Amino acid sequence: MRDDVLAAKARIAPHVRLTECRHSPALSRVAGAEVFLKLENRQLSGSFKLRGVMNRLLMLAPEEKGRRLIAASTGNHGAAFAHGVTQLGLEGLLFLPTTVTAKKLEAIKASGVPYELVGDDCVVTENHAHAYAVANGDVWVSPYNDPIVVAGQGTIGPELRDQVDGIGAVLIPVGGGGLAAGIAGFLKETDPEITTIGCEPTASAVMSESVKAGRIVELPNLPTLSDATAGGIEEGSITFDLCRKYVDRYELAAEDEIAAAIRFLHDHEDMVVEGGAALPVAVMLRRPEYLVGMRVVLVITGSKIDEAVLERVLSR
Repeated sequence: MRDDVLAAKARIAPHVRLTECRHSPALSRVAGAEVFLKLENRQLSGSFKLRGVMNRLLMLAPEEKGRRLIAASTGNHGAAFAHGVTQLGLEGLLFLPTTVTAKKLEAIKASGVPYELVGDDCVVTENHAHAYAVANGDVWVSPYNDPIVVAGQGTIGPELRDQVDGIGAVLIPVGGGGLAAGIAGFLKETDPEITTIGCEPTASAVMSESVKAGRIVELPNLPTLSDATAGGIEEGSITFDLCRKYVDRYELAAEDEIAAAIRFLHDHEDMVVEGGAALPVAVMLRRPEYLVGMRVVLVITGSKIDEAVLERVLSR
């Protein structure tokens, strides 16, 4: 994992932003720890997803070049895919679930990359898109179930090591597990003493429940502010074994806790983030006692939240 991540870091460097890792006095006071925010909400496409997408697009095999690229997404992977194919002059088609938020759909429309709405769950959409790519001889660009994508997401890991000395713990949002697998895999292979914590919404804790069960499980797709991490995990996904190996533990956040975290970042950090990005903050605010005295990094993954949702959250 370590070597693949370092190679990906060099490969994608001209195409992604080296995001700031900023000290948060407000969260540090609350937690009794030294807290830093890795601001992937300020990545070029609005989220960390651009890292994995660019690594995949830059590593197209000779037989894949010139073919149409297919992706499926709840929004952030789609926005990154649209940005990447546009920047590299490639042909792409994107599939989205009907539940995609208006803010994320707006960004995809603006890119000009064609898209289709299919299914009301990200797994249904992914399965359809993958089958479509196979049937039509297109190239499938997975949002997480691809070692090349995982290595790209993991490039946050070496950046953290360069930006913050003496990291004790890193809190990472978990959906399909590509981000957690990449970051945790790199960090654990370079410094096993760093604690890696996966953060999920209680409404969609598929990875942690799967790890408990020892197999990928299906759970009801309940509504959550953390739409970017919602939904199931593709059967046979490589991220399941990687997360099981490298993520030390999982912590869950309820919807009111996610909302409180969004408000905290808005009020104390002058930052607008989506629900998934607020998960590490929600977990820290819920259980700060586990991190007292440590130097802690919270990975803030994305910025795209619907204005109506944000207004509702801030008015509580």
